[in-house]
Amino acid sequence: MSPGTGGSTVAVVEAYAELARRVLAGPTRLGRTRLVAVDGPSGAGKSRFAARLADALAGPLGGRPPVVHTDDLLDGWDDQLTFWPRLNEWVLAPLRNGEPGAYLRYSWVRQCFLPRPVPVPVAPVLVVEGVSAARAVVRPELTLAVFVTAPASLRLARAVARDGPEILPELRRWHEGERAHFAVDETATHADLLVDGAPTLPHDADRYYVRLR
Repeated sequence: MSPGTGGSTVAVVEAYAELARRVLAGPTRLGRTRLVAVDGPSGAGKSRFAARLADALAGPLGGRPPVVHTDDLLDGWDDQLTFWPRLNEWVLAPLRNGEPGAYLRYSWVRQCFLPRPVPVPVAPVLVVEGVSAARAVVRPELTLAVFVTAPASLRLARAVARDGPEILPELRRWHEGERAHFAVDETATHADLLVDGAPTLPHDADRYYVRLR
């Protein structure tokens, strides 16, 4: 079964280049910007997908679009879902008004926001990647909502390999929080594109992704 869909899984290999064309043909709903949200649970492969889509958009746009990672906006582990006003104030609201935004990046090492702003220009496309990036409140402004999924055991192993076993207590709490959010928000059900973050179909992963519906 496809997560959150209640239907049978059909896996199809599709090109990032074609998805980039689909995005650019879509409407601008955040001021003059097409907003793409790449959502899904931690460790599913959201960052990788967002990066490859941004690479595919770079050619037609004449430059890589900005990519904002919601992890950079979190005020530590306890800010898993409550960071949104910060994203809205610093990034979405200015772009909504046709003006550039900027945000402060959180340092997980120093446990504070760094003083140097990260600019977010007014661009034809903005990619926002992270848990709850496609939440209900922003759906009317999205040109494309993507949900990346992968088995829980693999996601846990990826996170531990990346950040070390010492994060396990916080990570388990984080997983519980995201499961509860996705259930209430029905994020996967409302996504335009459901992506397999652990595909078994043979394909060139730099140029293609596996769609689950």
